Amino acid sequence: MEIKILGPGCPKCEQTGKIVTEAVAETGVEATVEKVTGVMEIAGYGVFGTPAVVIDGDVKCVGKIPKKEDVKSWLTQ
Repeated sequence: MEIKILGPGCPKCEQTGKIVTEAVAETGVEATVEKVTGVMEIAGYGVFGTPAVVIDGDVKCVGKIPKKEDVKSWLTQ
């Protein structure tokens, strides 16, 4: 599984990365977590608000910090 955290590195983006990393650890899912900070690459996902979470190419969350429970449900679907 490939997870991307989209954002310029602001505090909300950092918090989102922390939540996603914790959720991956807690669920035991095999995944790589990558931070994407390039504006053009972020826009390539059709995302114009950050932070955003993309799992296997599917945009799951835009413009807010996701709840850990939501991230866990995305990982185990």
